[in-house]
Amino acid sequence: MKTIPNLEMHALELIRLASTRLPADIVLALEQGRAAELAGSAARATLDTVLENITMAAEASTPICQDTGTPVFYISHPWDYPLAPLREAIRCAVRRATELNYLRPNAVDSITGANSGDNIGIHFPTFYCEQWDREDELRIELMLKGGGSENKSIQYSLPNAALKAGRDIDGVRKVILDAVVQAQGQGCGPAVLGICIGNDRGSSYAIAKKQLLRPLTDRNPDPVLQELEEEITVKANDLGIGPMGFGGRTTVLGTKIAAAHRVPASFFVSIVYMCWASRHKRLTFKAGEVSYD
Repeated sequence: MKTIPNLEMHALELIRLASTRLPADIVLALEQGRAAELAGSAARATLDTVLENITMAAEASTPICQDTGTPVFYISHPWDYPLAPLREAIRCAVRRATELNYLRPNAVDSITGANSGDNIGIHFPTFYCEQWDREDELRIELMLKGGGSENKSIQYSLPNAALKAGRDIDGVRKVILDAVVQAQGQGCGPAVLGICIGNDRGSSYAIAKKQLLRPLTDRNPDPVLQELEEEITVKANDLGIGPMGFGGRTTVLGTKIAAAHRVPASFFVSIVYMCWASRHKRLTFKAGEVSYD
């Protein structure tokens, strides 16, 4: 596979779709959450407003949230695809998307405090590139990760004496639920939780964040993790925190967990909190065809 014609144009459309339209599984989960809340409650009113906002954003092709977040691109590419021009095409698309107001200017210099004005900066946007063995297929997945929800992400080191959490599944369960309790109404819930058990500090967070690309409807191939995902979602919703912390039955829309090997000295559990505006979209080039899903 060589370079893709009109890649910048396709990347711009990927950004527009990610910013203005939520995935169908997220919308369905929000609708189901609304139906589960009591009539006249703050929780139902909140989800009514959220769902109205989603519809208006899609119809007007405007951002779902004023915080369009950090653009995080996950690229799966054939061995012979040149990455430098691919990254540059995406950066150009990010600049153009900012001009068109699909993205808010979010790239701030951490030393000077200056905003670049075009969402281009040092390590901004974020790229994760991975070679795969599909010779005729290039995939670009985009996640827009809002700052409010990112602030509620957290990492625990087991054992945790304060929570009486040991280095086992019960300990993992305790710290995940503690993270939900600590978030309360902050981070714009109801949330989707991306979690990694194990690995080093930095990689654990990165693996946890990537779990947010999984559809809510998928089932973890590991039966232990599948059971834990389902249990965490149920128990988190039983906490009664509800949308935006107003109380109710819809605190978490879904939980996605990965496990990774670790060194004996460390046992990290990383929880990446995603707001209800779980914005992600995939662009695929395969055998000359282009698709967005």
